[in-house]
Amino acid sequence: MKMRLWPFVAAIAMLSYALPAQVKAQDITRVVTIDGLAQVDPLRALREADIALRDPRVLGTPPDMRILLDLLQLRAELLEQIGQIRAAGDAWTAVGRTRAFARATVQLDPVPAFELAADLYEQDNALDQARRAIESAIEAEAETGREGDELARLYASLARLAKLAGDDKAADLAEAVNESLVAPAFETKDNDPKNGFRVVDVYYATDRARTGSKKPREFYSGQRGDHLELGVATVTIPDNHVSGRVERPSVWRLEFSPSPSKHVLLKSVEPVDPNSFFARLQGEFSGAPERDLFVYIHGFNHSFEYAAQRAAQITYDMGHASVPVLFSWPSRDRTAAYFADAAVVRLSGRRLAVFLDDLVERSGAQTIHVLAHSMGSRALSDALEIMALRRNAQPGDAPVFGQLMFAAPDIDTDLFATMADVFKPLAKRMTLYASSTDWALVSSHKLHGTTPRAGLGGEFLMASNGFDSIDMTAMGEDMLAHNYFSNDSSALADMATLFWRDAAPISRCGLQARSDLGARTWSYRPGQCPSNDLISVFSNLKHKNIREAEEARKLVVELVPDQGRIEFILSLIERILNGNR
Repeated sequence: MKMRLWPFVAAIAMLSYALPAQVKAQDITRVVTIDGLAQVDPLRALREADIALRDPRVLGTPPDMRILLDLLQLRAELLEQIGQIRAAGDAWTAVGRTRAFARATVQLDPVPAFELAADLYEQDNALDQARRAIESAIEAEAETGREGDELARLYASLARLAKLAGDDKAADLAEAVNESLVAPAFETKDNDPKNGFRVVDVYYATDRARTGSKKPREFYSGQRGDHLELGVATVTIPDNHVSGRVERPSVWRLEFSPSPSKHVLLKSVEPVDPNSFFARLQGEFSGAPERDLFVYIHGFNHSFEYAAQRAAQITYDMGHASVPVLFSWPSRDRTAAYFADAAVVRLSGRRLAVFLDDLVERSGAQTIHVLAHSMGSRALSDALEIMALRRNAQPGDAPVFGQLMFAAPDIDTDLFATMADVFKPLAKRMTLYASSTDWALVSSHKLHGTTPRAGLGGEFLMASNGFDSIDMTAMGEDMLAHNYFSNDSSALADMATLFWRDAAPISRCGLQARSDLGARTWSYRPGQCPSNDLISVFSNLKHKNIREAEEARKLVVELVPDQGRIEFILSLIERILNGNR
């Protein structure tokens, strides 16, 4: 089992790139199946992982680096599980090197993988290999430009290993470098435009377990915690931010250091007690009674860091019209961990029900909007059903929430329809965004046999009298087409319209009724709407509580420079106002 994996990985990549262009399909269901098999038969799962690593139908052509990394990591974990310590060290080294090679694509830190390799090598008394693994970690850490104390810690490990190996000279040199390192300051005290970035405070609730690390990006793990924890995550948004993106450092742009003036960064994570949490949240609404609360529930394969960045990005792009609250359930942030995520998300739904009840009672918000993405829709559906049953919710009751939005919900269609009938009295309006090119949902459809998922568009688009279904397929594919709801500003514009006046689809921009599926089904038509202008206009209309046409005209003229777009937006506003009378 003592094979060297890095040449093996390189050979896979070269082989895949050489394959014919028509070989494109990826059998992601096989990756997920191997992950499930690992729980009951690790030796067989290891054999299957080795086969999958050579199969272009799994990796794709060219290879999908995230899937490649998931398989390599699964292989490393299996080797540890069966006691092949040295081979597991080699495998984790391969994971680290592959993460370093594909850092710009996968946005995964190679340092933890190298450190795991070093620990395994040390257990096997392979001290020279352990030192080389830490040296690789130091090289990868130095490229990031993160806090000096992390680099100092790695040099301390290198010094310790050198001493164990009897290399006093190397140990002294490592200790000298360790002592010379200091942590650079990074201040984000306010929104001074001179800083080149803005700060967004994201209130959060999570049932993830803590890792013990103080680094914000590693503060919470993908494991389930014992209880729900509340807090505030601070995220920086650069002034040159592009709507819909979460900007990150890229080695291809020669960006080795994360910078708040260039990138969306999770600066801090601050857990707080419930009384302090709700007192601070209530303070957000003092003097601004029209500000809403916006709850975001992330999907499958998301870390806490990325979920917080997404919540901040959506809020910022929509003009700070709402106070952001993130509910983060313990997703393992791995493509292969689909079944593991599916197992924990249902318990999180019960905890989400308690949290949403608390928000309604204690937040001080006038209106609460909720957006759930992908597998996060399972948590929200469970939570809403529990809330509706507790309240004995009936049609005609005063709504508890403003907008309930499900983006690409990964949930059985029939189950969703049944549950939606129970909780639809809780919302002023419910909207389902779907797509027939959603990679993750198509894969989920395969995993669940022939049962369609509620988030699929095209011929599978759900039709219901309880909610509006919008097929967003025409937006095209963007990063597996599974983040289209936040990566395309047109979807944000549609959401901003809903937040302003609860506009029906017939009054909103770019939506066309579908006659083939019945009532309340719509398709999005790209290129119809000046999206960025609409986001700016509707978020300002909401923030200023403007509800009359004449006041809206004055605002549009101030915000939109082009006369043709002014007239288009004014006609849209008039249509919305007339439709809501």
